[in-house]
Amino acid sequence: MKNLKSFYILSIFFLFSSCIINNPQAEDCVVQTVKIIKITEGTSNDIVFHDNGTDFYYINRGLERGLNLNTLNTKVLNKTVTLHLPKLFLGTSEHIAQLVVENDTIFTEFK
Repeated sequence: MKNLKSFYILSIFFLFSSCIINNPQAEDCVVQTVKIIKITEGTSNDIVFHDNGTDFYYINRGLERGLNLNTLNTKVLNKTVTLHLPKLFLGTSEHIAQLVVENDTIFTEFK
């Protein structure tokens, strides 16, 4: 029973740690092109980008990082953007590691 409990604890730890996005790199991302039709403020000062379907993507704590909703609306709204989205163990994240519009990098976490 103790070994089974340890296995479950380690499995849960692995699952949660695989969802943490730390220092994303371009080679660890999926590149996706979408048209942005709405930009909103999310929880924890996130900036949320909505596509013309049902998907959404976010810049984690974007408002704390100096991004501005009015400026983003001018540069990004109703335009096709290129997003770099980190790959996770269970799929692709909606977390934006890089956002590019017309060869202009609006936001990046790449170093």
